[in-house]
Amino acid sequence: MAAGQLPDPQLAVGVENYPVSGPERFSWTRESMTMRRIGVMQEVPNAAKRAAQRDSADATAERERAMLEAERLAVRREAALAWLGLHFAERKLTVFTVLEQENQVLQDTLAARVAAGTAMPADALMARQEALELADRRDELRADVERAQAQLRRWTGELPDLSARAEAPALRLDLARLLSGLDRHAELLAYAPMQAMARADFDEAVAMRRGDWGWELAYANRDRAFGDMVSFQLTFELPVSRATRQEPLIASRQKAVERLQAEREDALRRIRAEVDAQVAELQRLERTLQRQQSAALPLAQERAKVTLTSYQSGRADLGAVLAARKSAAEAQLRGLDLQAQVMAQQARLAYLIAE
Repeated sequence: MAAGQLPDPQLAVGVENYPVSGPERFSWTRESMTMRRIGVMQEVPNAAKRAAQRDSADATAERERAMLEAERLAVRREAALAWLGLHFAERKLTVFTVLEQENQVLQDTLAARVAAGTAMPADALMARQEALELADRRDELRADVERAQAQLRRWTGELPDLSARAEAPALRLDLARLLSGLDRHAELLAYAPMQAMARADFDEAVAMRRGDWGWELAYANRDRAFGDMVSFQLTFELPVSRATRQEPLIASRQKAVERLQAEREDALRRIRAEVDAQVAELQRLERTLQRQQSAALPLAQERAKVTLTSYQSGRADLGAVLAARKSAAEAQLRGLDLQAQVMAQQARLAYLIAE
């Protein structure tokens, strides 16, 4: 039955007062009350019950829309995280490509210097050893790229070309709007229609205090000697046991309304605490990234340059050069990791609430 509509009518056909004994037995015509009967019956639930059923159906549809919107937010968030994962994995791989090129230049230079006697043969071995370490690390990063590609395909079905984009796009994150709009959090979207469903169920239970009614119209065909007949009747439901039937159901559904309200309030408090923690973590990451970009990375790069200059002038060995260069590379990778964490945290926050 469609919500709020009358149930389908019923068709009744039959024979009434057909004699099976006595002198008129098995005769269609000798008994005046023998008749072939056809009728239509219609049950009519009370208006309040039908209104509650319509409200319940509307709320159910709204709940499905809310769940779909929450799923869309989750997909957009996961797609953004996968995109960022691939972007920064490829950025890291680019860093190691540059390091390998520098190592190759160093090996070529050392070969000539060893031949000229200005460098030790052990230096060439150290450079080759660094090349092997770089190759191992490059393979690890390539595996990270492939995993990130698989994750992005999982959410988008295709791989974008990131080669022309040096920087990841900035996410639009309005913290004031986020904190003031937590009632539109994806996890809370379904609560409003669920509460509406519970209230509609409660209203339907209250409406059951009033009985339904129905009507029946029938036509009876008799022998021509007696004439046909028409009958009409009304039926009324009598809710005579409200204390044991309707009232317990009403109380139960009232508790369901109160439970959903309490659950929503608890979820909102939990979400607010979680978002506050996420915002604090984002701010911490942003401060750490700022220090990494403004101080730690420039210092590591300057140290690598100074150490290389000292080596070229004979005041440092190659081991110090390689260690300083490795430290600079790790600082650059650390900066990329922090940038990835900042943008991932922004993405998680940006897709928490519905538009």
